[in-house]
Amino acid sequence: MTTFSGQQRGQGLRVALVCSRFNDLVTERLLAGATDGLLRHGVDEASVTVAWVPGAFELPLAASRLAASGEVDAVVCLGAVIRGATAHFDYVAGQCAAGVQRVQLETGVPVIFGVLTTETVEQALDRAGGKSGNKGFDAATAAIEMADLLRQLPKPPAGPGSRG
Repeated sequence: MTTFSGQQRGQGLRVALVCSRFNDLVTERLLAGATDGLLRHGVDEASVTVAWVPGAFELPLAASRLAASGEVDAVVCLGAVIRGATAHFDYVAGQCAAGVQRVQLETGVPVIFGVLTTETVEQALDRAGGKSGNKGFDAATAAIEMADLLRQLPKPPAGPGSRG
């Protein structure tokens, strides 16, 4: 039996952080947590790229460009979608999640969903460095683990129609 397991080894990794400006009271804390997570696990600060987008809906497009560039080993998407009085939350949160997943499947680069989807601002702040930890930190460590795992897994075959 062969077993593969990603480790928290960030040395040599290039990571992009794509962060939403909307709800920046929350997202700036997520970004700080993600940056801390990367640096604590050995990612060189010079190997971290930060891209700001207007809102969570725009995260997948910037993530796609970065993941397809060949210049990063992982992308972390950071945002906060907080439920309001309209259905806007449902459209933004669902499409953002689907877009992030699609990018990683299309590019073969880990793209981590570090987007909070909460009922209240207080819940979001709790998850952005408050009593529930910092989900930005958690997303960054997931990116490191997935990038390390993909280094170990067999590469897909090259050729027409392949994603490698």
